[in-house]
Amino acid sequence: MAKRSKQHAHGATPATTALVEAGITFTLHPYEHQDGTTGFGEEAARALGVDESQMFKTLVVDVGGKLVVAVIPVAQQLDLKALAAAFDAKKATMADPTHAARSTGYVVGGISPVGQRTPLPTVVDASADDFATVFVSAGRRGLQVELAPADLQKITKARSIGVAH
Repeated sequence: MAKRSKQHAHGATPATTALVEAGITFTLHPYEHQDGTTGFGEEAARALGVDESQMFKTLVVDVGGKLVVAVIPVAQQLDLKALAAAFDAKKATMADPTHAARSTGYVVGGISPVGQRTPLPTVVDASADDFATVFVSAGRRGLQVELAPADLQKITKARSIGVAH
């Protein structure tokens, strides 16, 4: 993985800019996004030939009236009860997509846990620790970033918690 590759100049997003500024090593993986696709993480995994357990999706969730981010494998579902408990809240529900996009500064299907307009409290599913690297959105549809789970947690100030099933 290269910290500052030629790819960065062509794929600069707030996420990749934040990673470069933080000195975090990463690799960009562009792929052809198909219009009309709604399973963005699954599409990325197929296009890049990556196991869906190593490809992570970024979900914006309303927990007790506050927005938070859960980063979980695309092969799994978010455990809303576990996420609510992680934030000492009674209830968690998926955020309105328009509100999620406005808060993060990214389009739905391209929301990155990194470089958000308003950094949100973040948890990364503990399964990320099973891999040397994981893939998350680089901030737009058709672009993923691969990085070490510890670096993802560091730059997002995330906690590693089991929130997927």
